[in-house]
Amino acid sequence: MIQARNELLQALEAVLARMAPGAAPPAAFESPKQAAHGDLAITAAMPLARSLKRNPRELGQQLADELQREAAFARWVDAVEIAGPGFVNLRLKAAAKQAVVAEVLRAGDAFGSLPAHGARALVEFVSANPTGPLHVGHARQAALGDSLCNLLQTQGWQVTREFYYNDAGAQIANLAASTQARLRGLRPGDAGWPEAAYNGEYIADIAEAYRARATVAADDRRYTAGGDIEDLDDIRRFAVAYLRHEQDLDLQAFGVRFDHYFLESSLYADGRVEAAVQRLVAAGKTYEEGGALWLRTTDYGDDKDRVMRKSDGSWTYFVPDVAYHIHKFERGFTKVINVQGSDHHGTVARVRAGLQAAGLGIPAGFPDYLLHKMVTVMRGGQEVKISKRAGSYVTLRDLIDWTSRDAVRFFLISRKADTEFVFDVDLARKQGDENPVFYVQYAHARICSVLAEYAARGGDTAALEAADLGRLGAPSELALMLELAAYPGVLARAAAELAPHDVAFHLRGLAAAFHTYYAAERFLVDDPALARARLALLAATRQVLRNGLAVLGVSAPQSMTREAAAEAAA
Repeated sequence: MIQARNELLQALEAVLARMAPGAAPPAAFESPKQAAHGDLAITAAMPLARSLKRNPRELGQQLADELQREAAFARWVDAVEIAGPGFVNLRLKAAAKQAVVAEVLRAGDAFGSLPAHGARALVEFVSANPTGPLHVGHARQAALGDSLCNLLQTQGWQVTREFYYNDAGAQIANLAASTQARLRGLRPGDAGWPEAAYNGEYIADIAEAYRARATVAADDRRYTAGGDIEDLDDIRRFAVAYLRHEQDLDLQAFGVRFDHYFLESSLYADGRVEAAVQRLVAAGKTYEEGGALWLRTTDYGDDKDRVMRKSDGSWTYFVPDVAYHIHKFERGFTKVINVQGSDHHGTVARVRAGLQAAGLGIPAGFPDYLLHKMVTVMRGGQEVKISKRAGSYVTLRDLIDWTSRDAVRFFLISRKADTEFVFDVDLARKQGDENPVFYVQYAHARICSVLAEYAARGGDTAALEAADLGRLGAPSELALMLELAAYPGVLARAAAELAPHDVAFHLRGLAAAFHTYYAAERFLVDDPALARARLALLAATRQVLRNGLAVLGVSAPQSMTREAAAEAAA
């Protein structure tokens, strides 16, 4: 169907160009909201009617008439219908839908992916300061960021995963002071306990390791404690390394890796902050007022100008952000995406304004942002507010321990990033249709079971690509093939819109189409040709399920529980 869709798209583009030379809308197909309306929909008549000042339904009819004269439409389209104000609905021939099975089997793991085009993308995500364990908010960010990287790679991007963190400043000073207080025998609530201290029990773990002169290694550093409780700088260095090590363990358990760790301190050490400020001053985009240095961000759409240097001489937090993103641009990344919490919404306009004011030719929308809202965790019907390990929040490791890595990743990706999300631990542990990750993985395991039984009976699973796909005509088969054919478009749109949740949503739809097929038809039938065709469709479905789960960083098990496996083999 991919070939059929491409040929139909080219024909549509040619017809639109003839109907409105120089003013034609982009050629595109949409999926009808109701299956009864057809397989593909064309909405071009409505925007075309506005530009040509004509009745949209009349234009829709003209478009349909022109399309039916095209060879591609004669080959692949069974019927063309006009609906509503000018929608053109297409009903495809069975052969167009059947073709996707062979296309999937030929492409294998590459189905849905585009060839590498050489452009480079950088995705910054998690970026947690080393002041505590990774919490559930970091978990959502890790799931979103990693799946977004996988999505971009399917579209041909060369992707770099980057982790940025503050290794200096007030928060790190508080971390060191908290650890030193623990070393001195103080606990939260004791007289002398620092007011801004971190209260979690993990601070006691750091203090104990420091006293033992332990050596800790993280992806970006290795450090041995000196053991001197009066050496605050040594305590600070060790505490940062200790928590970076802990964060690395969390990320490894979550199946997330990074290509590069970027330290905020390097922006000052390398003179990048000062250079960025001087560039903005030289460009005439700053002014002095009230003893502070201001940036004219209102020139670039911000609601008010922003302070860069406060009256006490310190820089506001968005200044190193501007320097950091100038550095990203200078490193040659065509696309830069920041995955951050929704509390960073206010920084978007000012960072982009600073980059525009720098006069380096940085595009106006640079960088892109994927902002996510926080997660509420429910367990046993109650909101979980306290984590024993963290002292004040639910950690990433808690979620994995309570459920599984697959469940955490799938659940945290399954909703649009800017929506509130409730993570139901009990639901994530269920083995039933209401659990979305189980539902999708179970579809994959069921197919594996049927294919294994086919092979055990002497069937050649390696020859399924040569099956007579013309035997596939049952309604449940045609519906399943449409879901397979939609997958490449889902990836393209999800990558363009920074919407990995669309992939999770599509996998649920694909699994539903398979489970419906499973209930409606038998596969290991006496007719060898029909059995091969149906097994080919199952193999293609398994492949797309596996490809989509890989984008989300979720495994595709070949078997589930004993009960599930027995049911799948029945």
